[in-house]
Amino acid sequence: MVDFKNLRTIRQLVEEAPGILTASKLRWWVYKADENGLKVALVRIGGRIYFDTEAFAEWLESMREVNRM
Repeated sequence: MVDFKNLRTIRQLVEEAPGILTASKLRWWVYKADENGLKVALVRIGGRIYFDTEAFAEWLESMREVNRM
């Protein structure tokens, strides 16, 4: 179940992690969500896309190079 306290927009994520995340990088990941597995961390409501921060953190952890070997 989604906890609404954990939902963030692209702008909010960028503000929380300046210098690490950019809006363009997040949009690219969203565009490729079916291919890169990010889809599990996205919540679409109307025309807006929200990131579930817990699922996003898990997805980021799965992207570590050490996890790919």
